Amino acid sequence: MELRQLECFKAVCQELHFTKAAERLNISQPTLSYQIKLLEDELSVPLFNRIGKKITMTPAGHILHKYSAAIFNSLAGVREEISELHHLERGELAVAALIGELNELVSGLLGEFYPRHPRLQLKLLGVEDVIEYLVSEEADFAVTILPQEEDERFAAIPLYKEDFYFVAPAAHPLAGQTSIDFERIVEEAVVMFPPTHRCRQLVDATCAVKGFTLQPQIETTTIDSLLRLIRSGAGVTILSKTLLDMYDLRDLCQLPLRNPCLTREVGIVHLKDKYLGAAAREFIALIQERVRTLKEI
Repeated sequence: MELRQLECFKAVCQELHFTKAAERLNISQPTLSYQIKLLEDELSVPLFNRIGKKITMTPAGHILHKYSAAIFNSLAGVREEISELHHLERGELAVAALIGELNELVSGLLGEFYPRHPRLQLKLLGVEDVIEYLVSEEADFAVTILPQEEDERFAAIPLYKEDFYFVAPAAHPLAGQTSIDFERIVEEAVVMFPPTHRCRQLVDATCAVKGFTLQPQIETTTIDSLLRLIRSGAGVTILSKTLLDMYDLRDLCQLPLRNPCLTREVGIVHLKDKYLGAAAREFIALIQERVRTLKEI
């Protein structure tokens, strides 16, 4: 089994089309097909189902794809580690973060991080789903909400657990309470992020458990506009502790939720088999330090 054969196999897996895979590798289709045949002959099993023009991976193909991905990730790690030994700090660092407060948390650190690595090309990807960016290796790691069920493809670094709060104008009738029942939200005019926002999804899921559907009077995509609307008296909202810590909201009523409490765990996620370079490790350490600082405030 040769590396060139695995490169051909990887290209076909990505394209699920022999002609497109050959174009990606800048070789002829017969050459590509021959390399795949050699691989299948060596393993004594077909790797792809060929039904007309449609290509799919066989069960054996899926197995080889899993292990070949680990091989290519290891080779990339070798190259990066050797490059670091020669102090050649070049290339890219791409970080994915959920749109909203987590993206703002990470973006706020770029100004501190960049002067340390001026020859590094930095990318911050604000996305609604980090998984596809990690799997495609468009991102080195992601700052996201940790899933409740473990995914064997990824390693997770927990950062913090946080609660959500009912937020309203300071003159709201409930100001002065120590907490508020979650169901009280149905009696209010509500300003919320759109349904694609993870904070909104958690709120909607909790509403469904309670047997009702949230119907916001106003939806907005930005935290600045949301806070302006709350301060103007347009309604109330539910926000994470991360956002409350990032903005000076002492002029607003902030009440912990009960029955139920809304909580989530935030962390850093990366592919288990992907080597994290020195710049990535340093940026992760910077995020961890910032989180510790926010918790101490």
